[in-house]
Amino acid sequence: MLQSIWDDVRREFSFGNMINRIIIVNVAVFLFVSIVWMIFTVAAGHTQSPAFDSLMHWFYASSDWKRVLLRPWTMITYMFLHQGFFHLLWNMLYLFWFGRIFGDLLGDRRVLPLYLLGGFAGFLFYFIAFNVGSFGAGGSYLLGASGAVYCILTATAIFAPDYNIRLFIIGNVRLKYIVFFAIMMQLIGLGSLDNIGGTFAHIGGIIMGILFAFYLRRGTDLTEPVQNLLAWIQKKWANLLAPSKEHKQPGPRAAYRSGRSVKETAGPKKRPSFMRKAGETAPRAKPASNTSARSQMTHQEELDAILDKIKERGYNSLTKEEKDFLFRASNQK
Repeated sequence: MLQSIWDDVRREFSFGNMINRIIIVNVAVFLFVSIVWMIFTVAAGHTQSPAFDSLMHWFYASSDWKRVLLRPWTMITYMFLHQGFFHLLWNMLYLFWFGRIFGDLLGDRRVLPLYLLGGFAGFLFYFIAFNVGSFGAGGSYLLGASGAVYCILTATAIFAPDYNIRLFIIGNVRLKYIVFFAIMMQLIGLGSLDNIGGTFAHIGGIIMGILFAFYLRRGTDLTEPVQNLLAWIQKKWANLLAPSKEHKQPGPRAAYRSGRSVKETAGPKKRPSFMRKAGETAPRAKPASNTSARSQMTHQEELDAILDKIKERGYNSLTKEEKDFLFRASNQK
């Protein structure tokens, strides 16, 4: 069972859209942190573990400028951490519902860059508000993907305001009304100190979503520098994992005769006629395998063949390679 789950997650992360990948990362981080919390809590005698809190402060965003300077990575890591199951659940549901609309409208390549920009804007707004205003001494900590999610939500509503969302009991509601209600709730939330840091982060994400839509309509894509940075990091990572030229080992060599290998010139072995059984005929050439035949088919022909096979014998009759091909084809734009 675990192997099957791991295969599904790996396939979705490899071939799924960026929204699904972000959700997988957030859920994986939440599960890992929960297991670490359980270990520290049991070791502390089922009480709150100061060691666990000290460890997580290395990944939470802080309003203390000294901690930000010493731990600059927290401006990124905080947006992949959640406190409690429902904190994670609602953020991921909002991201799934509205992020897929954003990806279909504006392209999958902009999803992760805008997620990071929205999260950074949320941190920046929270940091400035806590250092300018008086919201408590000693600093505070911020975690959660809410700022990034509100950024994507706002940008989606600006580009597709009349998109219908079906809500439970209420029915179809246009996206612009959902986002307007969400923004008003955040503005009203400024009057309460309950989760005031999260409210500032949400407003920062909303502002970034508005700025992104404003500039994109005028021909400037704010996510382009982030896209270039992510492409550069991916290239460097691929080069780091690639084996160096000095460590490449030569493969097995073949002897050649008249421009062809010995194996090619030898040809297939045949049984002498006197060794055949009575009535036995000479062996016939084997038909080309499905793999070689499939390699000569076009992408559309192979897709049609797989769909015909499903129609005749059902989905379960497909091989693993055919299922992977169908999954990749369904995610192509």
